[in-house]
Amino acid sequence: MHEVALSRQIARIVERAAAGRRVTRVEVEVGQLRQVVPEALRYAWTFVVAGTPLASAGLVVTAVPATVRCAACGAEATLDAEVRFDCGACGAPGATLVRGEEFRVCTIDVDGPGTPASGEG
Repeated sequence: MHEVALSRQIARIVERAAAGRRVTRVEVEVGQLRQVVPEALRYAWTFVVAGTPLASAGLVVTAVPATVRCAACGAEATLDAEVRFDCGACGAPGATLVRGEEFRVCTIDVDGPGTPASGEG
C-alpha cells in the first residue's frame, strides 16, 4: 500500500509549512493516472498522523481526471474507460496529456498565527 508512504510525505510537507501551528485540514489533488485510491490515502493518513500534532487534521482528497489535448485542434477530452488515440473533435491522431499526473498539497488550514500545534497557549 503506497498510500502510507504518500501520507508520510504529505505529513512532512504539512509539518514544515505549518511551522508549529495547529493544522485543522489538508487538501491534496491526486491525478487519476497516479494510481492512488483516495479512500486508502485517507485511511493511511489517520494512522500516519495518530499521536502527532497533525492528529486532528482532516485530509481532503480531490481526484483530478486525466485530460488530453489534441495536437491539431487544441480540443481537450477527459480520458475514461475508453482510451482514444485520435481526437474526438477533429479525428486527428496524437494528443498531449495535460492533467492527470498531479500529486500536490493544495491547501493547509491552520488555526490563528499564535495557536501552537499542541493546542496549548
